[in-house]
Amino acid sequence: MSAACIVRRARPDDLAALVAMCGEHAAYERASYAPAGKAEALSRALFSTPPRLHAWVAEVLGEPVGYATATLEFSTWQAGEFLHMDCLYVRAGRRDGGTGAALLHAVVDFARRAGCAEIQWQTPAWNADAARFYRRSGAVEKAKRRFLLSMAQAGGTGG
Repeated sequence: MSAACIVRRARPDDLAALVAMCGEHAAYERASYAPAGKAEALSRALFSTPPRLHAWVAEVLGEPVGYATATLEFSTWQAGEFLHMDCLYVRAGRRDGGTGAALLHAVVDFARRAGCAEIQWQTPAWNADAARFYRRSGAVEKAKRRFLLSMAQAGGTGG
């Protein structure tokens, strides 16, 4: 029998583990990640008043095994708040054991308490395991294109 997973809000002493898991998550999603300065930036976002970022850590026997992060956003079309789940990540070797579901449950509970109409997120098109997990959780997939515009590369607005 394996030890139970506990999901709790992130604390300042979780910052090093969060940065490490962000790096693992980026590698899993085939993205680059530079950890320099991330702990300080995450600390400002997580522990300001009010917080800009909300985070949950999943741990087993005191060891961080996953995390989820989200921000409160406003939908013009709905004229109300929704929760944008930026990340939900479970470390390799800890997947398929209920950790992802426990993290998602914590995010859903927070969204309900915050009065959000819905939670939105994205996952890479190639990540069939994540898509299957989210569908089993009751999520509905909506195709859109995601665009990124680096401010370092952005020119004028052309207007």
